[in-house]
Amino acid sequence: MWRHIASNVLTLFVVVLFLAAGVIAWGANQYSAEGPLSDAICLRVESGSNMSRVSRDLEEQGAISSGTIFRLGADYTEKTSQLKAGSFLVTPGASMEEIVDTVTRGGASTCGTEVVYRIGVLRTTVQVRELDPATNNYVERVVFNPAEDEVPQDYTEVKAESDVRFRISLAEGATSWQIVESLKQIDILEGDPGEVPPEGVLAPDSYEVTRGARRADLIAQMQAAQEQFLADAWAERDPSVPLESPEEALILASIVEKETSVPEERRQVASVFVNRLNQGMRLQTDPTVIYGITRGQGALGRGLRRSELQRETPWNTYVIPALPPTPIANPGRASIEAALNPDETPYIFFVADGTGGHAFAVTLDEHNRNVARWREIEAERANQ
Repeated sequence: MWRHIASNVLTLFVVVLFLAAGVIAWGANQYSAEGPLSDAICLRVESGSNMSRVSRDLEEQGAISSGTIFRLGADYTEKTSQLKAGSFLVTPGASMEEIVDTVTRGGASTCGTEVVYRIGVLRTTVQVRELDPATNNYVERVVFNPAEDEVPQDYTEVKAESDVRFRISLAEGATSWQIVESLKQIDILEGDPGEVPPEGVLAPDSYEVTRGARRADLIAQMQAAQEQFLADAWAERDPSVPLESPEEALILASIVEKETSVPEERRQVASVFVNRLNQGMRLQTDPTVIYGITRGQGALGRGLRRSELQRETPWNTYVIPALPPTPIANPGRASIEAALNPDETPYIFFVADGTGGHAFAVTLDEHNRNVARWREIEAERANQ
């Protein structure tokens, strides 16, 4: 009888083991299998939260089939203690394993609210925007000019949130003075920015920052980025371009940057200036004259006077031969590449054509006709 009982117990034990193994295998499969989520969501993990709260939130939003399996999987992979605060994009069909990896990996939040400080050529704006998980596009909540507008309450509340992201977007063509002055007005940054850096050495780009970041450190980051890209572009330059140094490339690139906002035109515009340099002609470009007047400290706000076109300054390319002594703005990568690898064209003239672009010409007669047409367009617009 005892043998019979022992045999039954052993059989039951084996069955239980098989069942347990089956449950474990099933749970492991559920943990790594495609999840039930049909539309992307933005999962917010508060500071001090835990996997139990996260699993409940995910269950309520239909992102996981079992909070228990989610927590056990996180425990088994030893990731429970690695939970990070933030807002995380959970894509349709994401498995529990993928979600655990997302909320424990660390790094920047991948969705939620973002504050973007846009330093432009004429003004700085602050934009509060939020990622719509369904479309993966940002939806603007508020935008304002801190120099002119009252600070919205929405901005004040958002910037205090623990998981909000901050980004500084630096436009091509802004001057170093404009950039430093704008950084002084950004209230999440700290510290003295120091002296205004030389013109042209700050890389226009988008920089993610954290609350309390030091202004001087951010400027150093911008300088390092521009220095690296200029070095890389110089190494890939067209050897026939009449530029003696990376510094001269930066000067020409800044002129190209200020002369056109049409991406497709940059290499053509650069070709005009390269052709003029090769022929020993003056560059005769208005933005350099303007820089000689303003020194990059704000916009001129009016048209150039004939006397200003004739007045000699180190930057007046109607008077001085060849390149001015310094850049006239901070050029972006595309303009640097255009200056070092321009199109091959016969053009030595260009003028606005009324569409936002330019009409290019080889001869002075052709150019004069283009100028006359531009004057007609200006007159028509003035009479509207």
